Amino acid sequence: MSSTNSQRTEPGAQEDHAQKEELNKKIKEQKIVVDELSNLKKNRRVYTQQPNSNIFFLADKAETLSACKKDLDNMRKDYQDI
Repeated sequence: MSSTNSQRTEPGAQEDHAQKEELNKKIKEQKIVVDELSNLKKNRRVYTQQPNSNIFFLADKAETLSACKKDLDNMRKDYQDI
């Protein structure tokens, strides 16, 4: 017996799936950022970009790393809530 209901989905299910895929992509990107920051040498400089701008400012590496980890944790939490 084959199931003919496999293609039927709720109207909001596809939207939730697309949102979940987008969030998963952002989580992967954030993991890479955290890994890159974690592996920098101590004397390397880190710059952060101003929102909605092309201006970068010198930032503290430890603060930037902790902020990125926090963002990653929040994204993972949101992903589980979906």
